[in-house]
Amino acid sequence: MNIGPWQFQAPDISSLAHPLETRPVFLAPMAGITDRPFRQLCRQLGAAMAISEMVTSKPELLNSLKTRTRLNHEGEEQPVSVQILGTEAKQMARAAQFNVQHGADIIDINMGCPAKKVCNISAGSALLKNELLVSEILSAVVQAVSVPVTLKIRTGWDTDNKNAVKIAQIAEQSGIQALTIHGRTRACAYSGDAEYETIKAVKQQVNIPIIANGDINSAEKALHVIQYTGVDAIMIGRAAVKAPWIFADINHFLATGQHLPEPSLQKKSEIVLSLLNDLYLFYGESHGTRMARKHLAAIVKPLSGGEQFWKNINQISDAQQQFAMTLDFFNTCN
Repeated sequence: MNIGPWQFQAPDISSLAHPLETRPVFLAPMAGITDRPFRQLCRQLGAAMAISEMVTSKPELLNSLKTRTRLNHEGEEQPVSVQILGTEAKQMARAAQFNVQHGADIIDINMGCPAKKVCNISAGSALLKNELLVSEILSAVVQAVSVPVTLKIRTGWDTDNKNAVKIAQIAEQSGIQALTIHGRTRACAYSGDAEYETIKAVKQQVNIPIIANGDINSAEKALHVIQYTGVDAIMIGRAAVKAPWIFADINHFLATGQHLPEPSLQKKSEIVLSLLNDLYLFYGESHGTRMARKHLAAIVKPLSGGEQFWKNINQISDAQQQFAMTLDFFNTCN
């Protein structure tokens, strides 16, 4: 099934120096979303790189079913970037080595997740409060592996404590090769609007590539963020879940100043059905059906009749029925 005409070669993140029209656009890591099928879909639709869901650094969980599933990179286009999560430098170093052994070409360190269950164990964006520990973790991971190590952070832990510039300087000194910044603090979670002033300030203070993330939901917004901050790349999260074809449109807009035509219902149907099929193959039909629900909700709800369709299909647990109902929805949608 041909889901898109665009194929993009992923850049070497160690030297992200591109003219405006070729600034790469990445898929952000999102737990429960950016599994292998969705990453592969976004790569096909124009994402220059797709970062995996976060993988725990806890040794006792490295062989769990969830972790083994997240470590399955079979057939995935290189470079494979795997995000790891943890609070102890030695554990993080071992987790990085473990993931490289299982196919990771890049290790990305999560210091940006604001989820309570992550921050309650002092992981994710909670680490931004402890700059010494940040330095220890970054240095340990960089020294443990021979592949590039990147970092994802927020602007700080609350609006009165924005230390992204300091963290970026620590990252550069530690050997981090690229830094992604989400334009909110830990306390903000996903509320309010992302701000880009802090990202711009970081870009002016360090020499490593900087990637902007947060509320980039259109080609115009992507261009604005690039021009305002001077970043080397941008990263798309929630907007890609709703419209995975956004990568192709942003790439085209940056190159030409023009939008691609909105994908037809037929094209959207092909994209969605291709994703459903890949989810069934990857997880098995039962689990794949459950995993497909969140993708269907994001994509179909904005369409005519999408809310009612979602209410109906959310009760379906059979893969063949889910697929058939989705196909029928797109065939009758107007």
